[in-house]
Amino acid sequence: MKISTKGRYALRLMLDIAMNSTVNPVPLKDTAERQSISVKYLEQIISALVRVGYVKSIRGPQGGYRLAKAPADYTVGMILRQVEGSMVPVACLEEGGMDCTRQGECVTLRIWKELDEAIRGVLEKYTLEDLIGWQEELGGNYVI
Repeated sequence: MKISTKGRYALRLMLDIAMNSTVNPVPLKDTAERQSISVKYLEQIISALVRVGYVKSIRGPQGGYRLAKAPADYTVGMILRQVEGSMVPVACLEEGGMDCTRQGECVTLRIWKELDEAIRGVLEKYTLEDLIGWQEELGGNYVI
């Protein structure tokens, strides 16, 4: 499994919004500047996050984006799955995925299931609130 640039940028975007929207909504151009990411790329990511209700869009001259919920309510796994899709290591573990005719005799299935549990355990363990705390420990500037 390899997290794409889009997945990493989605985490950076969500973290930037979480850390900078305490008073006013965060304009996408401000995030783009702070994170050195093009506005066009962030527009693609933010649209997916707005569509699933993770982020709210506020229109107007003081507009921008805010999280729809508290940072503690977003796990890293939730965010990554929205832009990366499934995080399972092999297709036979996809929810509603293919039925493998070899499942009953597949000696490697045990490894794939354990790997999936480990990945899920880490991605669901940490929240945006954790990332904010870690960022504050580092002094505020961040790059994921």
